[in-house]
Amino acid sequence: MRAVPVINDPVYVPKEHSWLDRQFLKLIKDKRDLPFIYLIIKISFIVFPIAVLLYTSLLPNWAWWVVAVAYQVINFYFRAPFGLMMHCISHRHLFKRKYKIFYRYIIWVMCPFMGHTPETYFSHHMGMHHAENNMPDDDSSTMGYQRDSLKEFFRYLCHFLLLGFKGLMDYLFSRKKKKLARNAMAGEFSFFAFCIVMCFVNLPGTLAVFVVTFFISRMIMMVGNWTQHAFIDPAEPDNPYKNCCTTLNVHYNKRCWNDGYHTSHHARPALHWTEHPNSFQENLDEYANNKAVVFDRLDFGGTFLCLMTKNYEKMAKHFVNVNGVFQSDEAVIAMLKERTKKFSEEVLHSYTIQSA
Repeated sequence: MRAVPVINDPVYVPKEHSWLDRQFLKLIKDKRDLPFIYLIIKISFIVFPIAVLLYTSLLPNWAWWVVAVAYQVINFYFRAPFGLMMHCISHRHLFKRKYKIFYRYIIWVMCPFMGHTPETYFSHHMGMHHAENNMPDDDSSTMGYQRDSLKEFFRYLCHFLLLGFKGLMDYLFSRKKKKLARNAMAGEFSFFAFCIVMCFVNLPGTLAVFVVTFFISRMIMMVGNWTQHAFIDPAEPDNPYKNCCTTLNVHYNKRCWNDGYHTSHHARPALHWTEHPNSFQENLDEYANNKAVVFDRLDFGGTFLCLMTKNYEKMAKHFVNVNGVFQSDEAVIAMLKERTKKFSEEVLHSYTIQSA
């Protein structure tokens, strides 16, 4: 176990802006989101040209494969920051109303290159996931799975890949969120229609640029959601301090806009990404009272690997013992194991009835 550490995750630090910064600031609502603009520019001028090159006949066969691999490596580098930028701008508008066309550019032009179908992220995340808070009516809920089991994770992943969109549509229509459902259908179906057409134009290029990227992105999103909601208190599964986890002082938070503060995010979804470190420190008593799961220098990827190998000792080593609630590593391990247990069908059904 560890005491609450000094936190070095990113917070907003006022600075003098360059002339170019000031031009971009005219477009956006919050100056703290200026890094998003530079990320959009980097992806547009680095990823897109390589994708176009893969559709041309300029490369000999061996060089095409080299560029295709390089494309996936570069795309992978930008994928997490882009995906978590999408997360941030789903909760808080990035652009001023009169520049909404740039938001459309992100959703309808950038998303397909980065493995997202247009409109579906917002419909899923805002329309279902946050509305249900990982409870059983959330089709991506982790409650019905043993969350330290590789076999159970593959079952979860296969469900999402094969039936996830159907589950989202069933949910949105049942809750009369028809606009979100229509937007998601338009984005999902247009993406697949586009890919089918482009396969006739250039099959290898389409597979490399869009199809492989799509599957990798969806798998990564499921790893993330699984880990963020791996530790759930069976006595209070709808409490964000007891169904999420937090990871401090990791490089991931610097690259991905403090996404490690998942507990804080579910407790206060509209909180700006730069405010989470201070919010955590201001609410230590709340974390302690709920025995919230907090790790120091163990990111979600590392936590996922620990879960899949049942390495609870390592998780206990990185566990932050807020306010000294736990007396030993053994007590931490017992709590973590309790919170990864699969919920029974009867219990899941009872929560579904309560929400009806």
